[in-house]
Amino acid sequence: MHSLSIFGTSSDAGKSTLAFALTYLLHKQGIRVAPFKAQNVSNNSVVTDSDSGEIAIPQAFAAEAIGLETRSDFNPILLKSGGASRAHIILNGKSVGESDVWAYYRNMKKLQPIVKQAFECLQSEFECIVAEGAGSPVELNLMDKDLSNLYVAETFQTKIILVADIQRGGVFASIYGVYNLLPKKLRANVIGVVVNKFQGDMSLFDAGVKIIEEEFKIPVLGVVPFRPFNLGFEDSASLMGYTQNISKAILKVGVVKLPHISNFTDFEPLVVDEEIELAFVSSVSELDSCDVVILPGSKRVVDDLAWLRARGFAEKLSSKETQLIAICGGYEMMFETIIDPEQVESEQKSIHGFGRLKGEVTFQKEKIVQKGEYNLFGVMVKGYEIHNGITKKRAKSKRNFYGTFVHGLFEDDALRLKLFRELNANYKGYNFVAFKAEAIDDFAAHIAQHIDMKRVTDALYLPSTL
Repeated sequence: MHSLSIFGTSSDAGKSTLAFALTYLLHKQGIRVAPFKAQNVSNNSVVTDSDSGEIAIPQAFAAEAIGLETRSDFNPILLKSGGASRAHIILNGKSVGESDVWAYYRNMKKLQPIVKQAFECLQSEFECIVAEGAGSPVELNLMDKDLSNLYVAETFQTKIILVADIQRGGVFASIYGVYNLLPKKLRANVIGVVVNKFQGDMSLFDAGVKIIEEEFKIPVLGVVPFRPFNLGFEDSASLMGYTQNISKAILKVGVVKLPHISNFTDFEPLVVDEEIELAFVSSVSELDSCDVVILPGSKRVVDDLAWLRARGFAEKLSSKETQLIAICGGYEMMFETIIDPEQVESEQKSIHGFGRLKGEVTFQKEKIVQKGEYNLFGVMVKGYEIHNGITKKRAKSKRNFYGTFVHGLFEDDALRLKLFRELNANYKGYNFVAFKAEAIDDFAAHIAQHIDMKRVTDALYLPSTL
């Protein structure tokens, strides 16, 4: 059986959600399937189940949706934003430090075997790998540096589905251009195109389907109406596209939108909570309308601390009167001092924090990456840690304040109930696990309704044309 590549005709075309949905639908057909992305660029990561490594959210999300233990093979290369023109590099789930971006891209011959080994390991266990691409597969000046699209498709002779975002405009040009700029030997492996995010009367695109199929000679697998899916966010750009119905909201929660915000899937349970209006705030004046402020994780704690001071947040965040929940990097900022003896994040070895908590945080070179069950504020919670900072306690609470290194805390119904009922006694809460399972099933059914799954599976079973 062939594996499958999902190529976008542009960035943010919907590759991640389609890849997840197809992984889920193939699994429902009884096919042993696994998610994959050779290289992700994202500050949003989780700790894996099997090897305590870091991978990006989309592959972890897709794996969990079909009951697979998460593992580093699903995403062997992860880049996180570093300083100017630098990136923090994670290979096979483990941090190998920062590198100049151009130095990294000069090392393709060393990186390709990492991707190949991970894919082959999955192939030995699964019938089909659903490999998500990255950006556009035909950036002509970068094609020799492309790990997620052409390298995987050429090396493993994957079948290919193109995904086009009709909301962007120029959908015909993007489909025609990407298809015809693909290497000729890969065009034969294109199953067809999915026209994504359609809004309005579907019949209005009947002529468009005819043009793509008859003039471009590219099969249209389906036209998918736009449907919000507020789970599995890959990056902050996709997060900002969330939708909420706030008609029943009784609490307003403000998340400070740090320049280097990380692990923002922490807030998915709040996005879908009918009792909460979630707002990402960039100015201190916006905090006045919030019942509680969340200072989130940060990939660049020292830089974001300076940004907060420059934007006038210091007084509000330092005040004991501000209802505040601080997570990971945000938690580190709350101490009196951040000590960075090995200059992990800064040329300064000592940086003043906001002083809401006494004592100091020390940055160490070796990153703490672990997953487990934690006692947070009297509630046993499943979560994970990814941080360089160390201090005496992974969680602290005091008047109007909760802080912790642990991500995933809002997924726990009991802890969410405890935190928000203190703010409003009428807060009832909901079952996030049940909501997530239903939302996943509904979204996958939506995809299945609008694309030709038989054509997809038939193509995966066909002998190779190469």
